[in-house]
Amino acid sequence: MPIHDQGYRRYGGEKARKGTGWMVITRAGIRTFFAKRAFLGLLLVSWFPFFVRAVQIYAAANLPQAAFLAPTPETFRQFLDQQQTFVFFVTVYVGAGLIANDRRANALQIYLSKPLTRTEYIFGKLSILMVFLALVTWLPAIVLLIVQISFAGNFTFFRSNIFLFPAITVFSFIQVTMVASAMLALSSLSKSSRYVGILYTAVIFFTQAIYGVLYAVTRSTSMSWISFSANLTQVGDVIFRQPLKYDTPWPVSLFMIVALIVMAGVILERRVRGVEVVA
Repeated sequence: MPIHDQGYRRYGGEKARKGTGWMVITRAGIRTFFAKRAFLGLLLVSWFPFFVRAVQIYAAANLPQAAFLAPTPETFRQFLDQQQTFVFFVTVYVGAGLIANDRRANALQIYLSKPLTRTEYIFGKLSILMVFLALVTWLPAIVLLIVQISFAGNFTFFRSNIFLFPAITVFSFIQVTMVASAMLALSSLSKSSRYVGILYTAVIFFTQAIYGVLYAVTRSTSMSWISFSANLTQVGDVIFRQPLKYDTPWPVSLFMIVALIVMAGVILERRVRGVEVVA
């Protein structure tokens, strides 16, 4: 048999641009979850409130006796509040194992031994969760706004409430960034995705429970900054120009959200390493 020369040959493919490695992680993660029927079912259920609101808007635009259902800026604010339940389930389903599973399989050493920086790895994992969270917050809210324009047949509502598009975008970005960064930080603390899911649930309900106890004692909502859910609500009310639900100044609530994101970044910087360092 002839023996062919297997010596050195120049690489004939295209060289990937530096700083784009995170896209590979994001694309692979998105494809993985889209291949799971249970997750697709969860996404489908998360759009159920959208269809209910769409029917409400259609009725208000076409049935005189249903005029009281006409949408207002508060309608879109309430819709995003309704989506928080699905945000929680999507966050736990997708985010709990994003880093924990890699830690359990000792895959961090493999990831970071390639021409992939730690920042690219974290941003790639973060983008996976942020994309799915945007699918249950920003996207249905924007489509709902488009539905309102379509059913009304004019731009009257949109021109009167033109701030809704940036309000939906800004609030969704703040919510998605806060939730995704917090979950990713928790995922880096353990090798068990189940434990991470329980820990995330405990943090959410524990902070809310502490605020509930303080409210029961003081009968004041000025301590709502303790609850991250309440902070998000407070900032959301400001963005959508709605009356504030709590007595806490909204800059304090915004500061707590930013502090949580910064804390998550510090945790990720310490926990995501190619070599496990034992102090």
